Amino acid sequence: MVDTDTGTGTEPDHLIIVEDEPITRALLRSHFEDAGFVVEEREDGDGLTERVLASKVAVLLLDIKLPGKDGLTLARELRNVSDVGIILVTSQGEQVDKLLGLDSGADDYVTKPFDPRELISRTRNLQRRVRAQRHQRAQVHLRQFAGFTLDLNRRELSDPQGRAQHLTAGEFQLLLTFIDHAGEVMSRDRIMARIRNREWYPDDRYIDVLVGQLRKKLGETAGNATLVTTIHGTGYLFTPDVT
Repeated sequence: MVDTDTGTGTEPDHLIIVEDEPITRALLRSHFEDAGFVVEEREDGDGLTERVLASKVAVLLLDIKLPGKDGLTLARELRNVSDVGIILVTSQGEQVDKLLGLDSGADDYVTKPFDPRELISRTRNLQRRVRAQRHQRAQVHLRQFAGFTLDLNRRELSDPQGRAQHLTAGEFQLLLTFIDHAGEVMSRDRIMARIRNREWYPDDRYIDVLVGQLRKKLGETAGNATLVTTIHGTGYLFTPDVT
């Protein structure tokens, strides 16, 4: 994975907004510039991946419905090559859209109309997490469990056969949380508090979706899970030997 951020901790708050509606784009730009961000605008995804890889940007706002490649496709493509934080912007509030968005590798989503203060807060929180992960990668460090190896420097998970696969920001934070609390039953709200900086609601399935994604990369399903087991009515339990 390519990373252009030097992680000095002194970078400006640089944000890329990808939105095809001029009014919404201008409104977003105004809110973020008032909050001190350096804002770059794009009306579609042409050249977006190349721009992200060539910049030190930590977060981008990505509208789902765009001309050409849609936001979900762009999110998947970006997640394969970059750790940039991705917040999807959608005008539809149905749960299926949110789940599809998170499954694409995005870190968060907002639904129009949005609360500017909440959006800016989420963006800053995600920016801090992305930068912290980039700083962390400056130190080569491995965590091992049940034959798997988690490379904190590359954010890659290698299976017992040595096959490596990239983890999304959410999957990475979830696995680290499980490793740090191996053998403990973790409730959904406790997990959410560790990996996200926002309020969540009882019908918010983000954690369940994220667990499902992580299980796939561990070669498990809900029915045969041995590493991440569901504790019905409570949460999840991670029970490997961790070194």
